[in-house]
Order: sequence, then C-alpha cells, then structure tokens
Amino acid sequence: MNSRIILLALLAGATVTRPGTAASANTPIRVIHDTHTGVWRVAGARHHLEFNPTNLACRVQTPAVTWQFAASRVGDLQVRHDGQPHSLQLAAAELKKVEAYENGFQTGLKIELGGFRRGELRFDLLLQLFLCLEGDAEELAATLIASDGATRLRQCDWPAGLAAESFDTTVVSFMQGMLLPKAWPEQTWLYDTLSFGRGLYQPWWGHEQGGSALLVMLETPDDGGCHFEHPAGGPTQIGPRWMHSLGRFAYPRRARMCFFDAGNYVDLAKRYRRHALATGRFVSLREKIARNPALARLVGAPVVHTSILYHIQPESSYYKKDDPAQNHQLVTFTARAKDLQALAAKGVTNAYVHLDGWGLRGYDNLHPDVLPPCPEAGGWEGMRDFAEMCDRLGYLFAIHDQYRDYYLDARSYHERHTITDESGARPLHSTWFGGRQSILCPSLAAGHVRKNHNAILEHGVKLRGAYLDVFSVVPPDECYQDEHPVTRTECLRFRGECLDSVRAWGGVVSSEEPSDWSIRHLDLVHHGPFALNPNPGKGPAMGIPVPLFNLVYHDALLMPWSLGRGEWGIPTKDLGLLHALANGGMPYLGLNPAPEELERVRTVCALHRRVALLEMTRHEFLDSGRRRQRTTFADGTRVTIDLDADRWQIEPPITLSGNGAN
Repeated sequence: MNSRIILLALLAGATVTRPGTAASANTPIRVIHDTHTGVWRVAGARHHLEFNPTNLACRVQTPAVTWQFAASRVGDLQVRHDGQPHSLQLAAAELKKVEAYENGFQTGLKIELGGFRRGELRFDLLLQLFLCLEGDAEELAATLIASDGATRLRQCDWPAGLAAESFDTTVVSFMQGMLLPKAWPEQTWLYDTLSFGRGLYQPWWGHEQGGSALLVMLETPDDGGCHFEHPAGGPTQIGPRWMHSLGRFAYPRRARMCFFDAGNYVDLAKRYRRHALATGRFVSLREKIARNPALARLVGAPVVHTSILYHIQPESSYYKKDDPAQNHQLVTFTARAKDLQALAAKGVTNAYVHLDGWGLRGYDNLHPDVLPPCPEAGGWEGMRDFAEMCDRLGYLFAIHDQYRDYYLDARSYHERHTITDESGARPLHSTWFGGRQSILCPSLAAGHVRKNHNAILEHGVKLRGAYLDVFSVVPPDECYQDEHPVTRTECLRFRGECLDSVRAWGGVVSSEEPSDWSIRHLDLVHHGPFALNPNPGKGPAMGIPVPLFNLVYHDALLMPWSLGRGEWGIPTKDLGLLHALANGGMPYLGLNPAPEELERVRTVCALHRRVALLEMTRHEFLDSGRRRQRTTFADGTRVTIDLDADRWQIEPPITLSGNGAN
C-alpha cells in the first residue's frame, strides 16, 4: 500500500491493516477499518467488500454492479438450551470482535460472535465467521464455525440472502431448474429445502441483476440447504441455511459467492460445473462406459417401463374399496416376454427394460425381503425366462428395487432396525401399496442389497441392471438409534455403497431422479424434469423452466423423458417431446406403440446417439414469452423448440436409419 493511500485512510479515521496476498502478487487485497463508522472494508483489485458489524449486513461492489446482502434478522439463529428451543439473532450478540484475516490464499475478515442472551438466560455459544476474497476472480468465501457447550446450535441462516433491491431474477436448481422473476405474480415454494432433494437437485442458486449474475454455492452441502419464500407478487427471499448434525455443529460450514459482471444463469451453471469437476462429483458417461461397456448399449435406446404385479394392501392410501379388482393386477413373466417379442417385431432392436412388481408380493411390497420372485407370475423360472428373452431380443433387463421403505410385514422387520429421530420416535405411515411401513436405517441397506442381488444372480437370472428407488432424490436421513447412529453425510455414503454394489456385479446403476451427490454413482435416472404446481405429477410450471441440471451434468448421466403433453414433470401445455429433444435425452416407449409414437421415439433416439456424451454448452430464450428456446451441444448441434407451435428443428439435421426405435 503506498503512502498516499495510508495517509488518506488515516485522515478518514481508519485503521489500516497490513495488506494480504490472496488476490495476486501484483494487486494485494487490503483490509481497512473505518473507526468513525465501525465499517470494515476488504478491497481487492476488482471487488470491494463492505461489512457492518452492527447488523452484519455486507455489500460487494464489482466494476459493474452492487450486490447488497441483507442484515441479520430475528430467528436467523436457532439453539437448544436445557432441552428447550430458543430463537435468537446473530446481530444481537453482545460480544462482537472483528479483525483482519489472511491464510495465504484468502484475505478478509474474521468475526467472533458470543454473549448471546435472552433476559437473564445466557447461552454458552461462540461463533466464528469468516468473509474472505479468494483468487484472481476474487470470489467471496464464507465460513461458519460453532463452539457450543450446554447450548447447542441447531440451525443458522448465514450469510444472509440478497436484499430485494439487488436483483431482478432468482435462479434455483429446483428439479431441472427454475428462473423466478422477483415480481412473479404467483406464490412459489420449493418442495423441500435441504440439499439433494427435489427443491435443490444441486446445492446452488443465484441471481441476475441487469446483465450481471451472482452464484451462491454450498461447499459443505450435506447438512445445508436454503430458506426460501416467494409470496404472490414477490419479492423472493433465499439464503443459506445450515442444520445441525446429530445435534451438533461438528464441522465448519462453507459457502462461496461468485460474481459475473457480464453473465446469466448459463454462466452460473458453468461455474458450478467447474466445481463439480474439481471435487470429483462429475464423472462423465465416457468414464462410466469404460467401467461398464454394457452402458454403451443405452446410448440412443428407448426406455420401456413395464410391470408384473401391482398389489395394494388394505392399509395403503391407494387401496380402492369400491373397485377391488384394481388392488391386484397381475401379468405373468411369460406374458410380458411375449409383449417384448411383439415390440421387437415392430422394429425395436434395442431397449432398456425396467421391470416393476417382480417380487414376492409385487411392486412396493415387503421390502427389503422381496424374494422369491412373484410365484403367481412364474417364480424363479419365469423370471429367468423373461431375462433370457430380453437377452435374445438385444434388450437390457433391469429391476425396480427399494431399500429405504421398510414394511412392517417384511420377514426381517424389527423396530430396532428403523430410523429413530432425536426424540426416540420411529416413522410410521401407510402411503404406498405395501401398507404399513417405516424407514430402514441406511447403515443396514447395503447388506440387504447384496443379499437380494446375489440370490438373483445365483439363480441364473441374467440381470443387467438395478434401480434403487428414491435414494438419489430424498434428502439424506439421520438416525439417532444407539445401535446404528447415522449422520446425513454417512447416509449419503451408505446410499453410495448400495449403488456401487450394482456396478460391482456389472449392472447398470439407476435411481429415481438426479441429485448432485449421486452423479458419480449413477448411470441413469428415470426423471429429471421440471417443478410443477402443486407437485411434479401434473400442473403448470413453477416459475420459468430452464435446464440448469443438464447445463452441468448432461454428459454425466442418462435421462429419459416422457414424450406426451403435460405428463409427469412436463408443464400442462407442453409437449414432452420438445423438452426431450432440447435436453438431448432418451425417450420412454410404450409396449404397444402406435406408428406416430414410434416415429417420435426414433427421432429422439437418433439425436441422443449424437449428443448423449456431449456437454450442453448453451441455453437461450428466443422470444419475450420464453416459449421459443434453443440448446447447443459441444459439437455445435443446435436444437430449437417452439412450445406454443409444437415445432422443433435440429441443426445439422439428424438422419433416421432402419425401421426401429433405435
């Protein structure tokens, strides 16, 4: 720092702290404390951070725009003391200490907060917050460390989200992705707000302001997520939310903010893609095919989703009292094999066959003890013959399987094996077809997976893949049971172990929907579409659909799409075919397709063969109504869709060969 800067700072009543070195050797970052106002400033070559210790508000000034972060608010700190919950405020800390901080690659502020109290009640809790600029891009790294005693930190919302005046649009990785203008006229909500659920397939969100953009990503997402609110007419409020882990804040929590003076939602997705590559979350389809060459058969193939037995127990919420025949719908393995032969006769020479309801009492029953295969449908012999038929036809055979739902009439059921919450309670409900159920502790799931899959293979069934239901779309569980305590981080590890065990015997690995943590374990998911109101089953889109997930992970995962209008995850007025094409995805194919369906499937398959292993490099809206859109892939292929006119164009055009779906 030269003598003129020091003199001006001192005349302004500031204390000048020694420059850090994190920005670069030529432009060190300076930390300055204004003793008149109490405000601290961190000045980099391009970005300037201003922090107010009174209310913990901060502002980042870039060459093009100002990003104003909100002040601390009541309730941003939740604790438990002597077994009782208390809602506090970070800015209400009686002890506040701010000092310059530098560690060799980051320069900024260390903020200590303590002395929290409510009336005469004092809480023995000390928080360390770090706000530092890092690297040539001068990204803002935020770290939270908690030291607690009898007072346990339960939840903390920090850093605060943006103030309403600082953005025009919010970008959320809500399922496939959503843009939400600040004044969007409809109330909007996330299905869930913990990382790795439908609310946040990926642990990041962001904002656009004019032609600039801001990314917020959680670097420690397992016990993190967001708080979110958007009333009718706005504005949107979103910011990080950190949760305890088995009652403690046992490790530092980190978030990162990245600033783009010229950028939009595509730039945010691409910055997160670089993070996914750097941390090993991204594993490409090419690498997965090298691990399991059978996976290459699915490039340009349709997904055939079919079933054997749907049996609904009387306790299930789906039970039909007025139409008992609907509670037990059976098709034998032999009959299903004939259906596949008929499909092949229509020219479909390659397909991924996903089979529901093959187990002892059919779909969503008796898990995790689903063997032997359904006796009514043909048992072991019938399942072996079905798998043989798939092999002869050139189809890849995979089963639907489930290791989270834990049915009370399963052979192995015992309440000691269920998830237990902090109060000692066990979850119980009767939603799904199998009736009364709890949740299996994730620490026990992998043993059941190996038990069942080994038995199937040892009985000579030519199984080529397995779908482990819900693992990749339900946020991680915690378990407080003394025999098998599990943190959310450990839950994800156990789920990953289950998925990896399928690849170990040569199977294609699939699950329900994509989430960031599971990409390195999975080959295929069955859905990755858009958030609808009131749920993804059917309805209009929440906000403006945008392919954030595929901008990050298109070339890391196989993803099929329903081709009809307004089907699961497809906005009511939209034709799924157009979204399938724009996203370079796989198609679903019915067992008895009409010629028109076959033609659509052939088109989607042909495009998939070209772009499945390629990065989606760009997405853009071509009209003010955002109904004409274009995606671009790494080889230059461009797909333009018009959702109002049901039109599409592929450049350069694809060539359909043969008379089959592939």
